[in-house]
Amino acid sequence: MTETVLRSTAEKRRLNLDMRALSPFIALIALIIAGALINPDFLTASNLLNVVTRSAFIAIIAVGATFVIAGGGLDLSVGSMAALTAGVMILTLNNLGGGDVGTLALGMLAAIALSAACGLANGLIVTFGRIEPFIVTLGTMGIYRSLVIWLAAGGTITMRNYDLRELYRPVYFDSILGIPIPIIAFLVVAAIGALILYRTSFGRHVVALGSNEDVARYSGVPIWRVRTLTYVIQGICVGIAVLVYVPRLGSATPTTGLLWELQAITAVVIGGTALKGGVGRVWGTVVGAVILELVANIMVLSNFVSEFLVGAVQGAIIIIAMLVQRSVHRGR
Repeated sequence: MTETVLRSTAEKRRLNLDMRALSPFIALIALIIAGALINPDFLTASNLLNVVTRSAFIAIIAVGATFVIAGGGLDLSVGSMAALTAGVMILTLNNLGGGDVGTLALGMLAAIALSAACGLANGLIVTFGRIEPFIVTLGTMGIYRSLVIWLAAGGTITMRNYDLRELYRPVYFDSILGIPIPIIAFLVVAAIGALILYRTSFGRHVVALGSNEDVARYSGVPIWRVRTLTYVIQGICVGIAVLVYVPRLGSATPTTGLLWELQAITAVVIGGTALKGGVGRVWGTVVGAVILELVANIMVLSNFVSEFLVGAVQGAIIIIAMLVQRSVHRGR
C-alpha cells in the first residue's frame, strides 16, 4: 500500500515537472496557430525571422536572469544597465576615433567590462550588504539610468564615425546561412548557459542556493561566491545583448532598455523557472522571450488590441504565469 502511494506521488511530481517544462513550448505552438489564423502574413519567413531577431536582446538578457532567479535573486536594473553600457560603448568608440576592427573590438570590450562590473556591484551589495535583491537592484536601476541621462545630457548618444557604423552594422542586419546573426548570438548564449546550469557543479550550486539557502550552506556550497557570480553572469549577458543592439540604431538614449527588466523576468517565468528560486530552465526562457515578441507581433498584425497596450499585455502575462506556477506547485 505504502509502495503504491509513493509510486503514485513520484509519477504525479514527474508529470507536474514535465508540464512546467513543456508549457512554454505548447504556448508557443498555440500562438503560432493563432497568429496564422488572424493574419496570413504572420507565417511568412520574413515575419517570423524578424520576430525572433527582435526577441534576441531580451532572450540574451533573460538567460542571465535565469541564473539570478534560479539562485533565489532578482535583478531590476538590467534595462538601465543596458542603456548605460550602450551609452558608454558609443562614447568610447567616438573618443577612440578610428574606423577599423581594432577600434570596434575595444569598444565591445569596454561594454562587456562595464556590464560585468555593474553585475558584480549588484552581487557584492546583495551578498556582503545582506540587503534584499529587490531593494539593491531598484537602487542601482535608478543610478544606472541617471548616469546615462547625465552622459547624454538628456539627449542622444550617437556613433559619429560613419565608417565604423557601416563596419558594425552587419552584426544586427546580416545573416549566416540564412540565419540572422542576432538569432545565432542568443542561441550560442543559451547553449552556453544551459551547459553551465545543467552540467557543472556551479549550476547545481545555483539551484541548491535557490531551493534552500540554509541547506546549501550546510552542504558546503560557497553561498556568497555563487550568488555574486549569478549577478556577474547577468551583467555579461546584458553586455552581449548591447553588442547586438547598438548596430541596430547606432545610438543610445535615456529611454534605451526601458521595461527590459519586466520583459526579461516575464520570459524567465513563462519559461518555467520558479520566481522563488530552485528551478532554472534556460531553453524555456528563450522560448518565453520569443513568445513575448510573438504576442507583440500578433497585436500589430491584428486589430483586436491596440499595439500601444503591449506593455499591459506583457504585465498581464507575468501575472497569469505566476498564477499557473502557483497552481502547479499546489498540485504537487
